[in-house]
Amino acid sequence: MTMTDPVADLLTRIRNALVAKHDRVDVPASRLKVAIVRILKDEGFIKNYKVSRDTRQGVIRVFLKYTEANNPVIQGLTRVSKPGRRVYQKADDIEPVLSGLGILIVSTSHGVMTDKEARRHNLGGESICEIW
Repeated sequence: MTMTDPVADLLTRIRNALVAKHDRVDVPASRLKVAIVRILKDEGFIKNYKVSRDTRQGVIRVFLKYTEANNPVIQGLTRVSKPGRRVYQKADDIEPVLSGLGILIVSTSHGVMTDKEARRHNLGGESICEIW
């Protein structure tokens, strides 16, 4: 079975691990996935991550974050741009997620960044996913 959407696989693995209350989840590595996970850490949605290289592709170990009441910090993960329907937005068209409580991860010509950074640098690009 071939995987047509590795980013959706990353989001689904994180979502499933949060529902099962796991401390960590392992995901096959790629540069795009590492950039997404880095943004999740910088924005405070996960504790940490570690990239391990093995003989093939490598693995990203994502350490999940929970509140004191043992609820996941990540309340929702949604894939915006899909292989069958790519979604591109200009810098002016990028709107805040949940009035700024969530983030939109955007792939721009200057790398993968949040919606706030893309608006600040006046860059548009492909909307990858929303996290809140």
